Amino acid sequence: MGKSILLVEDSRDAVELSRNALEGCVYPEGLVVAYDGAEALEYLSGTGKYEGRNLNEMPDLILLDLRLPKKSGFEVLEWIRKEQRTKHIPVVILSVSNFPADIQKAYELGANSYVRKPGDFDEYISFLKKGCDYWLHVNLKV
Repeated sequence: MGKSILLVEDSRDAVELSRNALEGCVYPEGLVVAYDGAEALEYLSGTGKYEGRNLNEMPDLILLDLRLPKKSGFEVLEWIRKEQRTKHIPVVILSVSNFPADIQKAYELGANSYVRKPGDFDEYISFLKKGCDYWLHVNLKV
């Protein structure tokens, strides 16, 4: 099985931009998109529309927005870190917020990285390509 990413993002424009940026890093089927926090938890726990999903196949990286419908990125991150099956998956927070309280809370809940989404299209594409390469191909994990 190839490398995979769970992208948790409610903006359809950001999803399409991310899909294009990650094209060379993961196969198209290696990118799973959840459009809200509840859907992300369903995917990771194999419930709801993901009932019966093979839970031995977890994403190698989670890109997580903070401001999400249904369940916030903080709630998703907290759940990820409490679950045995998901607690070691690298989680990169992608947010428009640069509030120190949000950054601190994300790290306290176990984020591996916190990145403010660049406003520039080319900068965003570049960041995603570099981040994907680092987390999936350079970073060593158990």
